Amino acid sequence: MKTVFVDTVYWIAIVRPNDQWKDAAIKARDELGRVRLVTTDEVLTEFLAALSKGRARLRLGAAKTVRAILSNPNVRVVPQSRESFRKGLERYEARSDKGYSLQDCISMNTMESHSITEILTNDRHFEQEGFSVLMKGNGS
Repeated sequence: MKTVFVDTVYWIAIVRPNDQWKDAAIKARDELGRVRLVTTDEVLTEFLAALSKGRARLRLGAAKTVRAILSNPNVRVVPQSRESFRKGLERYEARSDKGYSLQDCISMNTMESHSITEILTNDRHFEQEGFSVLMKGNGS
């Protein structure tokens, strides 16, 4: 079974009502068919942080989504560690000419270590590193 990495923007798009990337996220996921999903604790942390200023209903929905992800046997959540942070920091430093966030760097490292080439995101930084970005379009 094919394995695809899932970035923060995907999780946000499927949870937040009227998100500009919702249609692209749903289309990309539908086109994949049956796949195994991989994400990280860091991605889920970023997801919760992004929705933390929302209304109580949105915050509770975000927490419910994370609990569902953590218990879904078809989603592997790679745990955060000192090593993932350190390696992410190394990539961050090595790509000082890029606009990559530390989170991007940790995700890229995770993808490489699991031989994953496709990612559910709209973030073109991943294309700069040779990955296939699956959420196409301008989000509208």
